[in-house]
Formats: sequence, structure tokens, C-alpha cells
Amino acid sequence: MKIVVPFKRKNAKSRLAGILTQEERDALAMNMLCDVMDALHGFEIDVLTTSMLSNSEVDLSPHILLSDSGLNEALNEYLNSRAGHDNDSVMIVMADLPLISSKHIKEIEELDADVVIAPGRGGGTNILYIRDPSGFYVDYYGASFIDHLRIARENGSSVEVYDSFAVSTDIDEPDDLVELLIHGNGRASRMLADSGFKVVVRDGRVVIDRNKM
Repeated sequence: MKIVVPFKRKNAKSRLAGILTQEERDALAMNMLCDVMDALHGFEIDVLTTSMLSNSEVDLSPHILLSDSGLNEALNEYLNSRAGHDNDSVMIVMADLPLISSKHIKEIEELDADVVIAPGRGGGTNILYIRDPSGFYVDYYGASFIDHLRIARENGSSVEVYDSFAVSTDIDEPDDLVELLIHGNGRASRMLADSGFKVVVRDGRVVIDRNKM
């Protein structure tokens, strides 16, 4: 099995612009990627990105694949390149899943279905395991979970949904940082704590606050 991690470096996490500077968003994205790499330790990993990463930025020094294409185009080109290889199964893991662990990856790989989809909140797809990429294509953005179910069934593939809180927690919106601060124990959560972020309760609701540095 090959694991491919798409990573957007330029203007990362733009929806967090209201609470994080561009430099902080870049740092958060890199720290989340490192958390994902830690979870994938021991697997064969390709990072699909638009710009080169240095060994000092990503400890595991995975194979870096550069692409100027959009997410769907780049991943579909990757799937096409893997079709017909021995042990050609592919797992697509998003780079903003700082709560995942190797346990989740192993459990997904051990499921019997041809295609395993781990949904994100709001109808997205956070991990997609494709046992045979021949004839399969991805369609991210929007309700990609529904789209990938449809694509798998049209392809005659059996499908299983992997339900996990940790895997479903991707970090895109300010409210998502609450989950990272509560449940995270990796680099991304430490970076937020070191930047002055903390969890507080206001009007019976858990929210994030920031200490003045």
C-alpha cells in the first residue's frame, strides 16, 4: 500500500485568517502535516505538494511529489500512475488531521471492502482507501463523501464507511481549533498553546480564547 498526503503550502488555512496571521497559518499547516507524518510512521508515504519541503520541515523525509495541478487532477494522475503496480492499493490521507494515529490507518487497511471512506464533518472525505485504483477517480470539494460513495458504486466496488471522531476532525474553521486543543497532544496543539490559545467556557459553550503575548 502507498499512502499519499496532499499538502497545500501556499495560503494555507485561509478560513482561519480571522484569528491567525499568515505566518501562524503556515506554521499550523506544517505542524499538522508533521503530526500526520508521525501517525504514518512505518508506511510508504508520498507527499503531493506544489512546493518542495526540506528535511528540517518534515522529519520523516517522505518522497515529495511536486504538482502544479489542482487537488482532483493531481490525485487522479497519482491514482493512474499506481494502477497495475504490485500492491497497488492507495490510501489518501488529508494533511490537516492532527488527531489521527497509526491505529486508524491499520484498521482502515484491514477492512475487507474495495473502497473505505472515512468522512469528515460537513460531507467531506478525510481518508480514502482504494484497494485497486484502476478505473477509480476522486472528486473532492463540496460533498465529496457522497461523491466518493457514488463513484465506488458506479465502479462496482464494495464500500465501507470508517467512523472515527479523530479521523473526522479536520482543521479548517476557528471552531475546529477547540477540538485540537482539547484532544490533541502533538505538535499542532502545542503550537497553539505556545501561541497563547486556550479553551474556555462562555455562556455554557466551549470556545477558544487567546492570551495577550
